[in-house]
Amino acid sequence: MRNTVGELGRNRAAEQNEAERTLLTLAVRDYGDGDESFTAGIDEQLDVVAEWWSSPGASAGFHQIPAPTVTGRAHVEDFLRKHRVREMKGEALVLFITGHGVAGSRTHFLKLPDSEKGRHLNTSVRTTDLITAALDSHAKNVLVIVNTCYAGKISGEIDELVEDIRAERRNTCQLDVLVTCGHDRPVQVRRFSTLLRDAFERLRTTAGITTPHLRVVDLMSEFERGLDPADRKKHRLHRVVDGSGVLTPTPCIPNPGYRRVRETAGVDGRHAGPAGDYWLDRATGRTQDEDPGWYFRGREDLNRSIAAFLSPARTRGVLLVTGSAGSGKSAVLARAVVLSDPAFRDDPLCKTAIDLSAPDTVPAADSITGAVLARHRGAAQLAHDILEALGETPRRVRSTEDPVVAAAQQILAVLRGREEAVTLVIDGLDEADERQRIIEDVLAPLNEFCAPRLDQVPVPRLDGEPFAAPEPGLRLLIGVRSSRPLSEPSVEPPEEEQGHNEALKAVFPTAEEQRTDDEASEKDIAEYLHALICEGGGHRASAEDAARLVAPVVWPSFIDARIAGEQLRSAEDPAAVARQPEWQRMLNNGTEGLLKRDLVLVEGDGLPSEVALALLRAAAFAGGAGIPWSTIWPQMARVLLGRPLPDWDEMIAKLLKSRLNGYLAHDHEDDRRVYRPAHETLAEALRDVDTDWLGRGGAA
Repeated sequence: MRNTVGELGRNRAAEQNEAERTLLTLAVRDYGDGDESFTAGIDEQLDVVAEWWSSPGASAGFHQIPAPTVTGRAHVEDFLRKHRVREMKGEALVLFITGHGVAGSRTHFLKLPDSEKGRHLNTSVRTTDLITAALDSHAKNVLVIVNTCYAGKISGEIDELVEDIRAERRNTCQLDVLVTCGHDRPVQVRRFSTLLRDAFERLRTTAGITTPHLRVVDLMSEFERGLDPADRKKHRLHRVVDGSGVLTPTPCIPNPGYRRVRETAGVDGRHAGPAGDYWLDRATGRTQDEDPGWYFRGREDLNRSIAAFLSPARTRGVLLVTGSAGSGKSAVLARAVVLSDPAFRDDPLCKTAIDLSAPDTVPAADSITGAVLARHRGAAQLAHDILEALGETPRRVRSTEDPVVAAAQQILAVLRGREEAVTLVIDGLDEADERQRIIEDVLAPLNEFCAPRLDQVPVPRLDGEPFAAPEPGLRLLIGVRSSRPLSEPSVEPPEEEQGHNEALKAVFPTAEEQRTDDEASEKDIAEYLHALICEGGGHRASAEDAARLVAPVVWPSFIDARIAGEQLRSAEDPAAVARQPEWQRMLNNGTEGLLKRDLVLVEGDGLPSEVALALLRAAAFAGGAGIPWSTIWPQMARVLLGRPLPDWDEMIAKLLKSRLNGYLAHDHEDDRRVYRPAHETLAEALRDVDTDWLGRGGAA
């Protein structure tokens, strides 16, 4: 049977309804008693709710149905019937109810302008009838928020009614109900709108939650943060139906602070992992998140070696990219990761980088399978990251198993099952938490796939066909710090740094090594500085002179070059600044000298130097991927500063908008946006100073 045009239209409408997200508001604004403050408070609530549920957190916008003018019970019933609330479908349904409430002996009512005292059964509306109309609809996820007097009274009433919702719906859908008042508390309309607005602003800025939707407990905790301790029991949100649990975000609550992050990965997301947008930041050499430039230049011999290592003709091997702190190891590896990704090769930013490069320095498309960052990762964590980079889910480990050994065995099993060569990039191995165990228990077993096999040398075929290809294996690109070889053999380099390299060479005896801090890198630093200072075309001659002056002083540290370049790029005459004796003295003090100058300069932005230093040091001392803003960053900075401040959030906001933002990188951990120093060299410098250092000539 053919579909008629009408049937097709109805089917299309039904499909659209399935994906719809709807916000319904039922608000009683005016009880005819002349209380203009109450009406204004209701309007304020509706404004903040409308703004919140139109925020970009949701993957699809909420269709907002305006609150009707309500005077009597018939208007409420017409509202439910007109919008087919009981039959509503879609991804998410949010119902916001506000007005005066009445607590009966066992029943809670929404009071209406036409309600008669003593006749609430017929002239008011049972609030649970409104709630269950939404909960027992066909929407996949439902959130009801009730802001009325004595709303806590609903709690005992709703429990039994929820039991009458079919078990399949209760068990598979997220159904939540929040009330704003206790069973004996009147509604405070203006206070609620203020608290909700403040929670909205915190979630938009300081909370740093990275998921597109929030958990109900996220909304509750941010709402409660606005309450004085004495008021928390009286005015906090109460959860009377819990259908999404503690850990699961609900599509009913968009996250106003959600930012869509441009992943440095192909469609399979394989490079995203715990490092977030780490790879793009490192590859470009940019100093700020919003900077659209690609500044790294040179390194041709090094990039050519990496491109050859990644060529299709080679299927096995280990390449160690090593060098002293800040000498650009991560930048070289990140460039290979980004430029090998087919999804990014068409991006204008990457096209610029490719156009600036000799063809034989650009890695083949799709030549890297996955990339992971070892910074602050334990052995089990890094092994799990490798599995995820390979597109696998780490299996559950029994209580009797060693999680590191179990994950390592799973990696081996995955590699044995692959029919094509696999290439992994592991950066920051020297910054891992369990370096030795990672080398011995996670990486060492991989030599089975990395070591060249003599029995697989390509042999020419007599029938004229191409050479027989060797069996696929594993290519490992590892970034690890090591000190530069010293001119005086009697002076030993730092034992720890050399230990990483020696341990890796013992595990991978055929590994090749490329250093990022040889003498030729001074020219690369000068080119980087020139590109950074020019910023797309300004003061080129002065920039060239400034780069030539600065490069020999900061070499071999690209980190110091980055900080110096950021300071010079805003100058009218960069070379003149670079020649100033005071600036030269600062430059000769390395990272600490450059940092001290920037701390002095931010005073003009209303950010005291000692406060900015405390905030940066708090990020440097944070473990894991970094420090979340929320309440943690202010608390740590307060301890380091040694005194309280009236508004730490304002200071953090100024820090992130100032020149010091370039000292920080951001990441995601436990669904929170976190901040840390942009490089471990910066972190080490910040951990080595204290607040008094600002008034002295050097570090503490």
